[in-house]
Amino acid sequence: MRDAWRHFAAEFIGMFAFVFVGSAAIMSARMSQSPAALVEIALAHGLTMAVMVSATMRISGHINPAVTLGLLVTRRIEPMMAALYIVAQILGAIAAGYALKATFPEAVFVATRGGGQSIALDISGGQAFLLEAIATFFLVFVIFGTVVDLRGPKIGGLAIGFVIAADILAIGPLTGASMNPARSFGPAVASGVYEAQLLYWFAPITGAVVAALLYEFLFMRRGREPVDHGELRP
Repeated sequence: MRDAWRHFAAEFIGMFAFVFVGSAAIMSARMSQSPAALVEIALAHGLTMAVMVSATMRISGHINPAVTLGLLVTRRIEPMMAALYIVAQILGAIAAGYALKATFPEAVFVATRGGGQSIALDISGGQAFLLEAIATFFLVFVIFGTVVDLRGPKIGGLAIGFVIAADILAIGPLTGASMNPARSFGPAVASGVYEAQLLYWFAPITGAVVAALLYEFLFMRRGREPVDHGELRP
């Protein structure tokens, strides 16, 4: 039970930090009207994920329900532990959304939907689904190649942060580049705007599952991580 609470706390804190910093960057960019807003937002998300994954990797390091489900379908985490991770991730994201609501000017919070994601009017729902699925595919493929694969380069969360930043630079203006269902859900709950939430759940999960299965059965050779992602010691 103690280890379960450690996993829960690690995922909660990691997700809280990711949503808080990422959404705060979106709202701050709106307030400052910075010409480099997209770059600033991409760096805020990428850097935060890189450091939080590195900080929590010994314990969990998922910080994304889509990633957890990708590991679940490849049998690299037990179902009960996956459920614990996802609950922690969702609660961390919601807590961050309300923390932002309590600390940022109301007008900015409302105008940006709490720093959440939205779909541009220039693209269709189908296009948005594909963009989010492809971006999440890249993310989970990198996670398997640099974290899950025991023969891959052990570079902490750096590669994960890089691919998140790159995805935001690529598709951020079109879908917000969520790649993370909890990332979109937390601000939606705090702002009360649930537009396109089904897309922000199913598209990342689809991309994550495809990437996980592809890497597992095409690229992986030998060795599996323990289902508890490493022994925890007092």
